[in-house]
Amino acid sequence: MIRNASPSNTEAPTPEAPGAESARAKAPRRKARKGAAPQTEALPETFRRWFAARGWAPRAHQLDLLAAARAGRSVLLIAPTGAGKTLAGFLPTLVELAEGRPSRMATTAHARARGPGEDAAAEGGERPGPATPPTASRSQDGTISPPDTKSATGIKSRPGIASPDPARSKAHGRAERITEPAAALPPHGADADAARPDARAPGAAPFARWAEQARVSPLHTLYISPLKALAVDIARNLEAPIAEMELPIRVETRTGDTPASRRQRQRRDPPDILLTTPEQISLLLASKDAETLFSGLKRVVLDELHALVTSKRGDLLALALARLRALAPGLQCVGLSATVAEPDDLRRYLVPQSDPGETGDTPRADLVVAHGGAAPDIAMLDTAAPMPWASHMALHAVPDIYAAVRASGLSLVFVNTRRQAEFLFQELWRINDDNLPIALHHGSLAVDQRRRVEAAMAAGRLKAVVATSSLDLGIDWGNVDLVINVGAPKGSSRLMQRIGRANHRLDEPSRAVLVPANRFEVLECHAALEAVRAGAQDTPPERTGALDVLAQHVLGMACAAPFDADALFAEVTTAAPYRALSRADFDAALDFVATGGYALRAYERFAKIRRTRDGLWRVANPMVAQAYRLNIGTIVESPMIKVRLVSARGAARSGVAGRVRWGGRVLGEVEEYFVESLVAGDTFVFAGEILRFEAMVEDEIYVSRASAKEPKVPAYAGGKFPLSTFLAAGVRALLAAPERWASLPPQVAEWLELQRARSRLPGRDDLLVETFERASRHYLVTYPFEGRLAHQTLGMLLTRRLERAGLKPLGFTANDYALGIYGVGDMGHAITQGRLSLADLFDADMLGDDLESWLDESSLMKRTFRYCAVIAGLIERRFPGKEKSARQVTISTDLVYDVLRRHQSDHMLLRAARADAATGLLDVKRLAEMLARIKGRIVHQPLARVSPLSVPVLLEIGREGVGGDAEEALLAEAEDELVRAATN
Repeated sequence: MIRNASPSNTEAPTPEAPGAESARAKAPRRKARKGAAPQTEALPETFRRWFAARGWAPRAHQLDLLAAARAGRSVLLIAPTGAGKTLAGFLPTLVELAEGRPSRMATTAHARARGPGEDAAAEGGERPGPATPPTASRSQDGTISPPDTKSATGIKSRPGIASPDPARSKAHGRAERITEPAAALPPHGADADAARPDARAPGAAPFARWAEQARVSPLHTLYISPLKALAVDIARNLEAPIAEMELPIRVETRTGDTPASRRQRQRRDPPDILLTTPEQISLLLASKDAETLFSGLKRVVLDELHALVTSKRGDLLALALARLRALAPGLQCVGLSATVAEPDDLRRYLVPQSDPGETGDTPRADLVVAHGGAAPDIAMLDTAAPMPWASHMALHAVPDIYAAVRASGLSLVFVNTRRQAEFLFQELWRINDDNLPIALHHGSLAVDQRRRVEAAMAAGRLKAVVATSSLDLGIDWGNVDLVINVGAPKGSSRLMQRIGRANHRLDEPSRAVLVPANRFEVLECHAALEAVRAGAQDTPPERTGALDVLAQHVLGMACAAPFDADALFAEVTTAAPYRALSRADFDAALDFVATGGYALRAYERFAKIRRTRDGLWRVANPMVAQAYRLNIGTIVESPMIKVRLVSARGAARSGVAGRVRWGGRVLGEVEEYFVESLVAGDTFVFAGEILRFEAMVEDEIYVSRASAKEPKVPAYAGGKFPLSTFLAAGVRALLAAPERWASLPPQVAEWLELQRARSRLPGRDDLLVETFERASRHYLVTYPFEGRLAHQTLGMLLTRRLERAGLKPLGFTANDYALGIYGVGDMGHAITQGRLSLADLFDADMLGDDLESWLDESSLMKRTFRYCAVIAGLIERRFPGKEKSARQVTISTDLVYDVLRRHQSDHMLLRAARADAATGLLDVKRLAEMLARIKGRIVHQPLARVSPLSVPVLLEIGREGVGGDAEEALLAEAEDELVRAATN
């Protein structure tokens, strides 16, 4: 079903039966009178009064989601920022819980016997609604609690809900087993109202009490977001309607930052609504009480769905959803998104998949689209400062950024990497003569520091926050007046998402400024501006589920309970990314978890699950389950080292540290490889401060505050976004249209005119290849505009071919826009003499034998395999007393990689790594598309000297990732020299 909901007032939809979508999609929508509120009969009186008290009226798409929920339908909502997506997603849950309409009486999954004499059952009646309850409260840990009254027995209970009978609980809080027959389940989509006793009390007893009364968990709705900060933000925003309507609803968050004690308590005493992340859901599903915990689950709300589904994290979540549907039949999924290129991909993700049959149609969720919203007010920074030819830090624009911050209310200053965040924060503070309150926020900072920044934003105490993607999804912290995006956006959808953080209201424009760091980034920002104004989206296409993620999920299911392979295969293939999974691939993943594969089956440590006599698969031993829970997830980061702030005697006066004083607070974490480059006395920037490295103690480094002119800036692996195909095409189109250059900054337009005069410009669909000599070296520079990853792979393959041609290449360098190869042989002369054919050099057959030969010895391929091995559980990074350093993980995976290549070339992990290579570190798929595009369209331009367009990529040669002002100064010196050569 597709519904287009205008933000203007319309008549409220009425609930409909499943299967009525075609009639509804074609039926005209009758608009209400201008200024009239939509009909709200679908809302309970409490909610109507709440909307009216705020001067609001529910929007049409919010009522549409309520109607879909009552019809038992899953739905995808696409709505612009400020349209109330979050409230729309939660409205059905709030209404159902307020009306005392729990999800179901019992589930077949829960009724399944867990052991001899442990037959499960369910019983109960409808929960009465509250009668004039007191105000809800929020605890210090962020838990939103329902109003409590105290019964005569001294046991706290919710208003209108009977206290549990203490006589029914056995000693030590254990639940009395109930052996009555289980109630029949309603079919999918049917109204499945049933009882949910909701008594709450601390300790282990509460779980026993609700379990003994109905054997149905009180957990009603899961909210899943890609960011921990987003879950905390939603909890804050849910607090208002729950408290103001005095609803008997408890909301809690569960992320990696949640204390272990609270996570354990949440399993014993679940809240009504749990706000969490994909990893936490998989962790809960791998527990032995998962069947009980999710027995009453009715709904899953997936926020920023477009950001969840485009990675292996989305694969893991899809498998978790398949499991949740098995545990809670009739489960509804609600997807929320503002930036979607292909809605059907997300609609499939939300519902169980089945064999498409002859028609090829696959099941899809309903679609509700909310149109409207003010167009964003977005512009590129107009600066008089000289525009760098090659830089990534935008140092030239810092005074202009500071001026924009000073002239605005709260500003969010977005950058693309944590390293950029630390650097820019320091530069802003260096010129902060007005002592403006400016903060820093990124994922490596300690959780308490992030929470302090978030609280200050919400309270309006800050003037600006420098942040990475840790704040760019759905966050509504305070009244953000301006978004400043430093660096190229790399994608129009990502830029739209960040712009939407400003002025989080539908009918007022969001204000944003783009700050390109160099001249190529100006072209990319211009293309992004045009895409935003046209409303064009470039979210990645639907992906196929990864086998290493499947292996992790298989092990998790064994940790929860013994499983039947046939049943698990049937369950897995209902997940959208795995709907085309073959039984052979599933069996290969199962065999990997059970034995490690043919080449590794002799090693006992790789046998993580075993088959029982009854044919079920169970976890081999408790240690395996413990290791699984410590290593769950698909985000593979370098090992992190805690940074603890201490004091060192004498350091402040003499600059030489004395004896380190123990204690101090943790500032956050930096990657292990960066720590390995430090010696005592080195200074670096972190958490917005200049720190001095004092010592390393176990898994922590001790630092003290210091002052230094040229501190290092930590770099983090995997922090760079790739240039989207859509924006790359926009940049090529801009270069090929000189009539459009008038809208570019004069410095950049002059640069392109100079390129046209000295060489030529790349065409929209052809490939320009320049050759020239400089400083006794010969250069070949080409401009594919396909992103750094694809260019690096292309450089590897071209240098192999040039080596075979006897042209002695020395190396190559690449950025998002160009590729430069340098060597001893005169490549330009070889091309003009016909000894080197560009058509042959760039032939797509390089992706055959050349690629295979290079992959066999490539460190990038080994790194890709390493990531797959960690995700699949072959190598465990974390285990008490056995944590592995980055070097140990590398050695272990490299050894296994070599063994598998020799003895089992079709091993599941090798196939998973090759699949990743197509779109991951090597981006082979995009490279193949580029080679097909430029076939027969390669243009060679021999030159006597460096071209203006080649200067940025040549400046990448020999750069070291030290960071700080020293790097920028060296880059400026090299730039001056190359610019003189290109322009004189």
